[in-house]
Amino acid sequence: MASVPSLASTVQQRLADGLSAALPEAASADPLLRRSDRADFQANGILALAKQLKGNPRELATRVVAAIPENDVLAEIEVSGPGFLNITVTDAAIVRTLAARAADARLGVPFNESAGTTVIDYAQPNVAKEMHVGHLRSAVIGAAMVEILEFTGESVVRRHHIGDWGTQFGMLIQFLIEHPHELDHKAEDGIEVSGEEAMSNLNRLYKASRALFDSDEEFKTRARARVVDLQAGDEETLALWQRFVDESKIYFYSVFDKLDMDIRDADVVGESGYNEMLAETCRILEESGVAVRSEGALCVFFDDVKGPDGNPTPLIVQKSDGGFGYAATDLSAIRDRVRNLKATTLLYVVDARQSLHFKMVFETARRAGWLNEDVKAVQLAFGTVLGKDGKPFKTREGETVRLVDLLDEAIDRASAVVREKARDLTEEEISERGTQVGIGAVKYADLSTSAARDYKFDLDQMVSLNGDTSVYLQYAYARINSIFGKAGDRKPLAHPELELAPAERALGLHLDQFGEVIAEAAAEYAPHKLAAYLYQLASLYTTFYDQCPVIKPEPAQEVAENRLFLCELTARTLHQGMALLGIRTPERL
Repeated sequence: MASVPSLASTVQQRLADGLSAALPEAASADPLLRRSDRADFQANGILALAKQLKGNPRELATRVVAAIPENDVLAEIEVSGPGFLNITVTDAAIVRTLAARAADARLGVPFNESAGTTVIDYAQPNVAKEMHVGHLRSAVIGAAMVEILEFTGESVVRRHHIGDWGTQFGMLIQFLIEHPHELDHKAEDGIEVSGEEAMSNLNRLYKASRALFDSDEEFKTRARARVVDLQAGDEETLALWQRFVDESKIYFYSVFDKLDMDIRDADVVGESGYNEMLAETCRILEESGVAVRSEGALCVFFDDVKGPDGNPTPLIVQKSDGGFGYAATDLSAIRDRVRNLKATTLLYVVDARQSLHFKMVFETARRAGWLNEDVKAVQLAFGTVLGKDGKPFKTREGETVRLVDLLDEAIDRASAVVREKARDLTEEEISERGTQVGIGAVKYADLSTSAARDYKFDLDQMVSLNGDTSVYLQYAYARINSIFGKAGDRKPLAHPELELAPAERALGLHLDQFGEVIAEAAAEYAPHKLAAYLYQLASLYTTFYDQCPVIKPEPAQEVAENRLFLCELTARTLHQGMALLGIRTPERL
């Protein structure tokens, strides 16, 4: 089915027709339509147009209104103030438009079949290290953007750029060679251990190897030699390195599974995946003059990037000892994603503290011609997760908070809320709903905040039934479903001939904005705009539920059917919107 024009776009077209008829010289002018508290919509474009035409804006506005023929969409157009147009649409137009949305499985949201290909780089844990609270935002924001972009028609390629290379692996591998049973993780019955146990093994090994590295100079020398073997592709060294990667993946996937995220093995392409490209990347940059040698290192300089001493701070692509840094890997990844994955957009969901690095990497790629008018790179930079005290989130002992501990606590808190409210749920259902509510609470708290801002991790607030929380939205969805169970033989059915109550109009007008909000969230990489829309939808539904009886006291048949129709469309919109944020909406709570 074709996308359904929103009421705003229909009104915009009516105004454009009026402008064209009244003022042919201004046929292409934008009416500047927006939602308004004074009416359904307000158009402000005639003020700018009057300046351009050197006319009286109020007089021009009156001429435009007179040129709009009577129709079944616009109930009233009032010229206000110096030339604003306050526009009220008909109740019938609202219901007809919503009925068209309800008839479409996509709720009338456009699907762009000619959209480009976006490669999203998100969820980037490090091999042999625990995931902590700092890994949360990249994973949650990235996963939501994958869903939103795919829903609008974009072809999305996921990339998880895990930290699986570097000098620490020489230390770990050498220790494993000398202590070969440290990574044995098969139980006697042949069943592999859980992700938690896998991480426990890695933690134990990392601490033991680090202690030896710091205390034994001979081991330190052997470990450094092992790094050279790793980079040279020595078979034994690579085989042991692969064991670390595989062991870490058991752990990563267990955490992502708890986060209710789909991370596929084929999408995990770590730093090591670009090794064979590094030398060629450096050669291309040097031969093209984009990078130059400085004190033995291969560097790219920028006029606007200087250190505290006022001297230029370069992007170091290759160190003076011949080693490659993060820049070489990131630039090689850009080459691969543009050349082999045919990306038109590269989206990096990365901590804001890395903004300077990516600014320099992107500019280098532009100078090299890998980014151009047809291919853009964007950093979706995110802020820091803070504790209730507004400081970076730490344990009482000052340690970084383990991500799995946060998720477990959120599930426990949410399960207590579900159990308190549950009337006829089994223990198994309470456990399932508690997990969905707890993980949803964590995700929503992140996604309802603009990515660029820091936010406070406050579980008490996150699992609250009141306020801007996912629990509030999930309960609104469950409440609607409970209504259908009490509706008897009455079915949802749109009745455009009915007069709408104020709460019905407000809810209907908001439902009609769903497609526009999705488009905005996709274009601006702003999932928080979708979250804000859904919270307002749930709030408007609560007002509607309080003011417009659906079941008791029993309204007239047509009124009940129309209100059930509004309930059904609200439920579908909440369900679809929450799914795009990666949050479950249980039928019952």
